[in-house]
Order: sequence, then C-alpha cells, then structure tokens
Amino acid sequence: MATTNVLYAGFGGQGILFSGKFLAYEGLLAGKHVSWLPSYGPEMRGGTANCSVIISDEEVGSPIVSKPDVLIVMNLPSLDKYENEVVPGGKIFVDSSLIERKVERTDVDVFYIPATGLAAEKKIPTLANMIITGKMLKETGISLDNIDLVLGKIVSARHQDLLEVNKDAIKLGYDY
Repeated sequence: MATTNVLYAGFGGQGILFSGKFLAYEGLLAGKHVSWLPSYGPEMRGGTANCSVIISDEEVGSPIVSKPDVLIVMNLPSLDKYENEVVPGGKIFVDSSLIERKVERTDVDVFYIPATGLAAEKKIPTLANMIITGKMLKETGISLDNIDLVLGKIVSARHQDLLEVNKDAIKLGYDY
C-alpha cells in the first residue's frame, strides 16, 4: 500500500489551502483515495494556515497528518513547529526567500526553493505556493498528467484568466 502524507504550512493569504486542494484533486484524478483537511487561524490573512493532504491506494481512515512524509513550509514559524514531525527519510520543501535558517535534521531530504522571490521576479507575486508545489511534484514523483483538469476544477469561474499563469508557476517550480 502506498500512502503519502503531505502537510502544507504558512501564513494565511499565501495560498496554502489552494495548494493543498490542488494536490488532493491531482490524487483524485489519478484514481487515488484522498483527504484534504484545511486549518487556519481566526485572522485568515496573516494568521497561521496549514493543510493536510493524504493520497493513498487504500481508503483514508483519518484526515489528520501528524507525521508528514512531505512538509512544505512557507514561513519560519511553520518550519520551527513542524520540522521534527516529518518522518525519517521524508522531504521538506522550504521557501528560502522567506526562511533564512536551514533545516537542522540530517535524516530528511531538504529542498530550498526561493518561491516568493521567483514569483516576484516573474511578476506573479501571489503564486509562490504553486511554484513550491511544482518543485514538490517533481521531487516526489507525483504526476502532472492531469494539471489542466485539476486547475480547471479548483480555479474559480471568476478567475479563469489565472489558469495559464498557475500552470506556468507550477512548471517554473518543477523545472527549478
């Protein structure tokens, strides 16, 4: 049985929940069992936000990810809080534009992606989340086969003009 437990964490407004929803839909369209559990502080933008995603070959018993195989962090408090929760041999993806410190563990694979800096440079400042997601997809071997279908499902009708730019952001991270 293959199960991947993913935890996205950062500040509200960074697209943490959107990225998790993207990943959950990707798993769903690949024929997997999935769980998507968003969590955010009462402040929304600027408060804490995290999102648990489970992708599995079997039914998911609980939507809570307490020991992630994959951790994506977009702020220092999230790295501080969740670094030690990642399973040995897991993967940690760090937005190195916003987090200066290095991961202290040596039993995990770490990827430093200047996602926020790349997003600003490419004039897509709200898509650092999708850039770091693209890198995570590449390094975990999660398929990009359904990217157009997934984005079509999760990008709202009033933001359909953002389909291609989201796709470009994912590719930018994937190729980084």
